[in-house]
Amino acid sequence: MMQTPIPPEHTPLRVRHPLKARLLQVAQVRRLTPRMVRVTFHGPDLDDFISASFDDHMKLFFPADGQPVVPNNTEAGLQFPEGAVRPPARDYTPRRYRPADNELDIDFVLHGDGPASSWVEGATAGDQLVMAGPRGSFVMASDFDWQLLIGDETALPAIGRRLEELPEGAKVHVIALVENADEEQHFQTQADVQITWLYRRQQPEQTLIDAVRAFVLPAGEGYIWGGGQAAQMRAISQYLLEEKGIDKSRMRISNYWKQGSPQE
Repeated sequence: MMQTPIPPEHTPLRVRHPLKARLLQVAQVRRLTPRMVRVTFHGPDLDDFISASFDDHMKLFFPADGQPVVPNNTEAGLQFPEGAVRPPARDYTPRRYRPADNELDIDFVLHGDGPASSWVEGATAGDQLVMAGPRGSFVMASDFDWQLLIGDETALPAIGRRLEELPEGAKVHVIALVENADEEQHFQTQADVQITWLYRRQQPEQTLIDAVRAFVLPAGEGYIWGGGQAAQMRAISQYLLEEKGIDKSRMRISNYWKQGSPQE
């Protein structure tokens, strides 16, 4: 199915933000599902925080000794003080920012015993963490005839934020892969949303690409967004481009993690 490129008013807008390291403090830790935890951060360093798009990402630094070290902002980027060990970092989506309260929600998928999962499992109010970014935003229009959002657990923070920010009347289809029914989430939204949940535990052979192949793309001007395991995202991108003829300007598919590589 061939589609014309997005007209100028629907061309995604790239916005750059000054890179800044921020020291945040945990205000609250709440478990959303057995494998998803929401941490609410606050602190004066959030005063000028900017996140203009639902799929923005920033880096969180997880010190092994629990003592955060704030890097310096330099022309060459962030530089940790001499002698300081650069802690492992992971990319996360700003799930919800409330400037009036100076609070930022970040959702974490618990997976294995990596630095992020280990930190989240022990996080309590008052703990501190260093965050840097976002460095930029990829702002997409909201008034397409339809939108298709695809992803696994790692993409749910972005998908949830998109659904909550869309206006009334927006038509959205979501294909989400999670471990089981306990991992489903409910999203507050004014949009007209249809969600297809896929479960690894019940249907281990079913994949996101299978569900995308079975999905009938609606008529009209649409946009497709996806995020998740790299091989699955590549397969989906290839299918949409080569078999469905979707123009690159009508889709944004991101590799969030690789099978066999440490994520959390």
